[in-house]
Amino acid sequence: MKRFDLSLYLVLDPALCRPLGMVETARLAVAGGVTMVQLRDKGASPAQMIETGRALKAALADSGVSLIVNDDVEAAVAIGADGLHVGQDDMEVQTARQLIGPDMILGLSVETEALAARVDPAMVDYVGAGPVFTTATKPGHKPPIGMDGLARLIAATSLPAVAIGGLKVEHVATSLAAGAAGLAVVSAICGQPDPRTAALKLSQAIRKARS
Repeated sequence: MKRFDLSLYLVLDPALCRPLGMVETARLAVAGGVTMVQLRDKGASPAQMIETGRALKAALADSGVSLIVNDDVEAAVAIGADGLHVGQDDMEVQTARQLIGPDMILGLSVETEALAARVDPAMVDYVGAGPVFTTATKPGHKPPIGMDGLARLIAATSLPAVAIGGLKVEHVATSLAAGAAGLAVVSAICGQPDPRTAALKLSQAIRKARS
């Protein structure tokens, strides 16, 4: 049984994280309550991804927080990451699963109810649902679906879903009410003056919404 917690899912952005660096940003954010960390760096070479990923893995050791690598199977395997996340325009889910093996977590981005309904629970462990709102951290993203769209998308799949796309503290309660297992954030933590405090505010809002 794979164990992971989607409650507060930090997607690292190299540009936004530049003031502190991705590793230190992640370390502080985990201290504030982040439950999963994704390394996403589309501009990095394979060697850079592996170097950053190994540093992240060391920083997250003993924290219980899962480290996910975005769209780079070779790096995910070389790092010994806990999982891989792929988008609809990346490799096929079946190929990804074959390459990472049965034990690694596999996440898949879904933007429509039709895509959500087609996800194979035998292959995929969770879905990233969105974008809920417009976000500057992923240029060229699909049209935002809003909270109503999020609820419909989540209802179309049996898998746990993490909401993503322009989400901030004020969206916690509505995202969870729509059925999300958690929120994935980028700029709400990355690039904030104090990532720990930013994460703490989000994690407190999640606990409050669930109580």
